[in-house]
Amino acid sequence: MFINQQRVGVIGGGQLAWMMGLEAQKQGLSLWVQTPTVHDPAVAVAKEAIIAPLSNLEATATLAREVDIITFENEFIDVPGLGEFSDRVTFYPSLASVAPLLDKFEQRCYLQELGLPVPAFKSVIAGKGSSWDGKEFPLVVKARRHGYDGQGTFIVQDELELETVLAKLEGLPVLIERYVPFEKELAVMAGRGINGETVVYPTVETYQRDQVCQRVIAPARIPETLHNQISTMAQTLLDALEWVGIIGMELFLTEDNGVLVNEIAPRTHNSGHYTLDACDISQFAMHLQGITGKSLTPPRLTSDAAVMVNLLGYEFAETTYGEKQQTLRSLPGAHVYWYGKKQARPGRKLGHVTVLGNTIAEASAIADQVSEIWYGS
Repeated sequence: MFINQQRVGVIGGGQLAWMMGLEAQKQGLSLWVQTPTVHDPAVAVAKEAIIAPLSNLEATATLAREVDIITFENEFIDVPGLGEFSDRVTFYPSLASVAPLLDKFEQRCYLQELGLPVPAFKSVIAGKGSSWDGKEFPLVVKARRHGYDGQGTFIVQDELELETVLAKLEGLPVLIERYVPFEKELAVMAGRGINGETVVYPTVETYQRDQVCQRVIAPARIPETLHNQISTMAQTLLDALEWVGIIGMELFLTEDNGVLVNEIAPRTHNSGHYTLDACDISQFAMHLQGITGKSLTPPRLTSDAAVMVNLLGYEFAETTYGEKQQTLRSLPGAHVYWYGKKQARPGRKLGHVTVLGNTIAEASAIADQVSEIWYGS
């Protein structure tokens, strides 16, 4: 079923919308964005940019008048507010599909109801008197809303640290969960079309530093049976939500070779950037095909191995790192994406590099050079 909706609006104008915009151009789609500043990456590739905070519903009303579909770059979504426009524009994924995933506690409860395995968890209002019933440490404390890239996430080692973090977040609803002593962190991107067909990308390994992804390895070095299990879990979630578009699932591989779902990303995701170069259709192209009613073809790896390295800010500076970019582009098998941001700050995502190779060892060796060039020894 092709519904011929050619004008796509995106709430958000960061690098995810920018990469979506590059794919939109290839598909002959017109991309509009609502984004806070003219310097945001997606402004450069959008047909039109409405410059306004993402929470500005008047700006969203303007966007809704100009496009056929509105989709999302992030999870900072005002479901009740956006519901005012549901009679004049189509949201994909739908607001009803997104709603169970925006609050981390509600997301965990939803996953549990579906029978998907998750770490032990509870919700409390942070402050004096709130605690964890058990005494096992370390624990993980997460803000229930608006946390990403490690923001609002704390790993605490003892009761004193727990009390300190809860006091810092006083008054906020938080999720407390048992820390999982994992063997690997895994992730998978999956998509569903308007007609209900589903596709699942290969499972990948992700490596974090300070709760921010620094490296992704594709495909994950896990047994085929585990790939299949994770694929089935992703399809279960897609169908239960009646999702339309791309979704990301982050998981832990436990010491007994089980898997636990950590978090769901209701959008394109950092762990899927490798698909731009290592698959026959990227996560961004698949998302656009799904939300515009086109048939979805199962993605295929076109490289035996791929390693993606995030280029994160490590200093406060106003620069595009031209020399480093040039050096990175000279590496064999390296595909460099610079997001067009001119202001660097520690932890800010400025770009990424995907290295393709015949083996993971080969690609990882070049990825090590990427890290050394970017971050230094």
